[in-house]
Amino acid sequence: MTGRGRLPRWIFELGLGARMSVAGGRAGWARLTLIAAGTGVGVALLLCLATLPAALESSGARESARTEALDSERELTRGDGTMLIGIATTTFHDDAIHGRMLQPEGSRPPVPPGVTALPKPGEMLVSPALRRLIEANPVLAQRWDARIVGTIGDDGLTGPADLAFYLGTDTLTEDTGRRIEAFGHHYADEGVSPVMLLLTAVGMVVLLTPVMVFMASAVRFGGEARDKRLAALRLVGSDAGMTRRIAAGETLAGAVLGLLVGSVLAVGAALLAHRYATGPLSFYLSDMRPVPVLAALVALGVPAVAVLVTLSAMRRVVVEPLGVVRLSTTVRRRLWWRLILPVAGIALLWPLTNGLGEGPGSGATEFQAAAGVALLLIGLALLLPWLVDAVVHRLGGGGVAWELAVRRLQLDSGTAVRAVSGIAVSVAGVIAVQGLVSAIETQITGSGGTSAAAARQQVLPQTDLPVGTWTTALRETPGVQTVETVRITRADRDGAEVTVRIGSCTALEGYAALPGCADGDAFAVNVATTGAFTVEGGGQWTAPASTRDVVATDSLLDYGPLLLLTPAAAADAFPAGEARYTLALDSRTPDALEQLRNTAARLDPQALVYGAGNDAVANALRTIRQGLLAGTIAMLVLIGASMVVNVAEQMRERRRVLAVLVAFGTRRRTLSGSVLLQAAVPVLLGMTLAIGFGSGLAAILMAAVQAPITVDWFGIGTTSGMAALVVLGTTAAALPTLLRLTRPGNLRSE
Repeated sequence: MTGRGRLPRWIFELGLGARMSVAGGRAGWARLTLIAAGTGVGVALLLCLATLPAALESSGARESARTEALDSERELTRGDGTMLIGIATTTFHDDAIHGRMLQPEGSRPPVPPGVTALPKPGEMLVSPALRRLIEANPVLAQRWDARIVGTIGDDGLTGPADLAFYLGTDTLTEDTGRRIEAFGHHYADEGVSPVMLLLTAVGMVVLLTPVMVFMASAVRFGGEARDKRLAALRLVGSDAGMTRRIAAGETLAGAVLGLLVGSVLAVGAALLAHRYATGPLSFYLSDMRPVPVLAALVALGVPAVAVLVTLSAMRRVVVEPLGVVRLSTTVRRRLWWRLILPVAGIALLWPLTNGLGEGPGSGATEFQAAAGVALLLIGLALLLPWLVDAVVHRLGGGGVAWELAVRRLQLDSGTAVRAVSGIAVSVAGVIAVQGLVSAIETQITGSGGTSAAAARQQVLPQTDLPVGTWTTALRETPGVQTVETVRITRADRDGAEVTVRIGSCTALEGYAALPGCADGDAFAVNVATTGAFTVEGGGQWTAPASTRDVVATDSLLDYGPLLLLTPAAAADAFPAGEARYTLALDSRTPDALEQLRNTAARLDPQALVYGAGNDAVANALRTIRQGLLAGTIAMLVLIGASMVVNVAEQMRERRRVLAVLVAFGTRRRTLSGSVLLQAAVPVLLGMTLAIGFGSGLAAILMAAVQAPITVDWFGIGTTSGMAALVVLGTTAAALPTLLRLTRPGNLRSE
């Protein structure tokens, strides 16, 4: 047959298979539903990923549009179209609130997006999400001494959950505010952070691999009715090639229906995200548009992959007029070529152990990191089949259930390994990301210092209110136990600027571990402990002989040269400088931290309130870690759902052998144990390999970002334990099928 005539014939055969998928009664509809459901879940996840670029771009564009346009290259003078703004961003619990103070200087001031009229002094505009938060939390309602007079429109918000406000004021000066003449700051493309690139590379592999495994398993769902239809086709004259194409047509119908199901699920996910998502993942419905190229790849790629997977599976199936026979020839797996990808991945990643370098990630190093992670994780999936084969062929004897399980794995371990490979890759990737996040979290929380110092809060005013006003108001705040004042000034040593902090020992403990501190002591961080220092504004100060060298408490902040002086050591040699307040809060007082933020905001809306341990960043990392664990569990359950059908399908194919074993006196409990052991052996080997690969990859990533190399036993135990439970649990869920298949009626042969 010519190529011109072959294509219409193939299309007819695929169409015939599609028609047969809906003409097979309940069994045919059940198979079609399974394929559509499994494929639909995968398509929904892919479409959600395809919407992220456009959603992030739209959200980022609105963020840029509302950002004040500052020009550092020229000095802007007051005019009819200028405005003074103040940065009034704050935090409520773990939620950041974008805030700006607005003070027009003329009749035509710039207006931020989403605002029709600027608020007057004592008035404020809020986002809908912030209005709801204020109404639900009376403590937050006390933060600003202003009346809400309007709502910020969608054009001025990054998303429906964005917390933002504009506060009208007349108290700003050129020293406390910034002069602008327009909103809309376009950031230069600074590239992707190397750390974020590593997290993204691993995260994408971890997310997409189980989705692909699940979809590949879904399109192979089958039933007895399909086998009978294929045999009937052979009986009426269909050749082997035509039979495979008709079988692929049946799968194609399920895949196309899965596209529709996935599209509906993706729309539902978008509605849920619009309604319930928070933080940077909050988008408007108009933002969540799939990138056309990515959507087209999903629409064309999923049916094509479904057909290819079916044709590949049918290569090991012989369809005869009287039935279907699946080939099970032993395949000798070789090791050498399976080592190529992991070795190449290690070779690409190893140079990164010296660090990713400084600045944005925009060069070959970032592509090297992404390629190395992908090669290493894919290499894990290639090594697992060889490892299972090598181990099971060396396993010794045991009970009957053990012998049956081992013998089955020795004859054919491919089906069991396919599902475990996807789980192993996911677990390895998650262990790597969990380890990296934990190491960065440890780095941010810092080491040294006392727990009391780590629990302290600091207030940094931006205006020149008297110290007495601040200390009185802070001491009267509910939950505040102590208030310490730290004066900040500058000095010079051999041409290098040195920051000087003057305060009591209790106040200075927030900056460094101070052994045996008493009034009159002096401490140095990254600067000489002897000699004279030139004081800002004139004069000199000589370090006492007892000055000691100490290490900064917080390893995230780069203090540079720093002197920590008690009042007696400073000896009035320094000017007053800036005032900063260190406070100890009573953890038993409800919302003590929020009460402190309220006091600071009422005195100075631009005042900064922060903890010595960088709580906001640490909380964000903990949120990432918890979200990663939740996502991993969801993916493992997704794979487990496909394994239920796979295990049931394997037992169905061996129904006659199982029935014969029962007829000869084998207990069903023994057969159930063999099925569980047959799943447990690949899982144990897969988890061992995943823990090794994941821990090694985590160590490389930690070294790359200059974080301390640690072992995250909690993440390893949780992830691998959940993976093992999912596999064994789904295998146990398929055991009722075993009881049905071992009935004497399955001995009948037609």
